[in-house]
Amino acid sequence: MMDNKKHLPAFERLLDILDELREKCPWDREQTIDSLRTLSIEETYELSDAVVRGDFNDIKKELGDLLLHIVFYAKIAREQEKFDISDVINALCDKLIYRHPHVFGEVKADTSDEVTKNWEQLKIKEKDGNKTVLSGVPVSLPALIKAERIQDKAAAVGFDWEQKEQVWDKFEEEKQELLHEINEMDKDKTEAEFGDLLFSIVNAARLYGVNPETALERTNRKFIDRFTYLENKTIRQGRSLKSMTLDEMNEIWEEAKFSLRN
Repeated sequence: MMDNKKHLPAFERLLDILDELREKCPWDREQTIDSLRTLSIEETYELSDAVVRGDFNDIKKELGDLLLHIVFYAKIAREQEKFDISDVINALCDKLIYRHPHVFGEVKADTSDEVTKNWEQLKIKEKDGNKTVLSGVPVSLPALIKAERIQDKAAAVGFDWEQKEQVWDKFEEEKQELLHEINEMDKDKTEAEFGDLLFSIVNAARLYGVNPETALERTNRKFIDRFTYLENKTIRQGRSLKSMTLDEMNEIWEEAKFSLRN
């Protein structure tokens, strides 16, 4: 095992610095649990961006920013005599030990699927844990991520397709229902059916081991790169996208696909 004691001085240094900032810096002194919340969300997305880019230097930086927020929340809670950073760490350690009986107990789990199913069952049984399977899914999660988490949790207790290929029948069913409502020109029902279709494709991604958030972000970045190529080339040519035909733009778009190779 790693020599974890070497990390303690660094963590103690961070705690000491935050104590001093909280005492002497006007901005840090004014922060509350509520004021930090939106900043924490922003830092989480910045970490996510760094992970998608595979930039380990930025990942290190963003992890530091998130760690600061965790310590900051605990510092404020300690001032209000609610809990401190030791309580946070010890509660986490207790949870990890409890939810890994295949490591710290006698339960057998040879696959990650078995671990996941045990994890969800143990969460429900915890004294202060989730009362239902889906109650642990944060309401404020972005819809795409929330759909994946809902499906993960339902599958962990056995509510899943017997064969993953069956999901495509469901996808086709939802697609036909969507096309029907589009033809009927019912905006509300069309929106509902779009939701069902998206939910089914997220389910397919889960079944085939693809993270839909990561997959969509890859496509977002690919589109941005290609469209920027298209835009920059038209600028160099002294042309405007608005004055070009779709065929003219598609010609450069295909060039971008070949040139950027992604």
